[in-house]
Amino acid sequence: MKTSIINSIANLDQLGKKLVRFGIVVVFLWIGGLKFFTYEADGIVPFVANSPFMSFFYHHPQDYKGHINKEGELIAANHQWHINNNTYGFSYGLGAFLVAAAVLVALYKVAPVPSMAASMLIFIMTLGTLSFLITTPESWVPPLGDAQWGFPYLSGLGRLVIKDLVILGGAIITLSETARYYLDSRKGKN
Repeated sequence: MKTSIINSIANLDQLGKKLVRFGIVVVFLWIGGLKFFTYEADGIVPFVANSPFMSFFYHHPQDYKGHINKEGELIAANHQWHINNNTYGFSYGLGAFLVAAAVLVALYKVAPVPSMAASMLIFIMTLGTLSFLITTPESWVPPLGDAQWGFPYLSGLGRLVIKDLVILGGAIITLSETARYYLDSRKGKN
């Protein structure tokens, strides 16, 4: 390969950082917004109910299995149970947090210190999300007759969670880049 092509490739890191920030903003805005809808709130119940760090947000976390709605399904009795369980209240709070974090990550040049705080909170929250692989039985394929079940066979929920490893790295990138921007802007003022 020509050196000029390799040089061009070597300089893609800045574009990569911008895409990581854009991706975190879009994902957190979108997923945060979806937390205000019933099907999304219902979908996170196994994670929250099984988490030793979050189950206290629900009134009856141990009873969730009898009240699961499939995506797009609305069973009135299950919906009422979720209302009484605080499923939707917790989801609305989480959604508001995710949207606020996305906005702050996007506004790093306007509000670098709050943006750094948001990146750090995203990093911590993502560690919590990754803990679901340990705490949530539904993260693994259940023993339903096939020989492939349990670890390392990720279920749909497990595959959803493992992707947060990328967000974990992205939060470090946005945190670092924002800190660099903050330090550089302070040098210019001195």
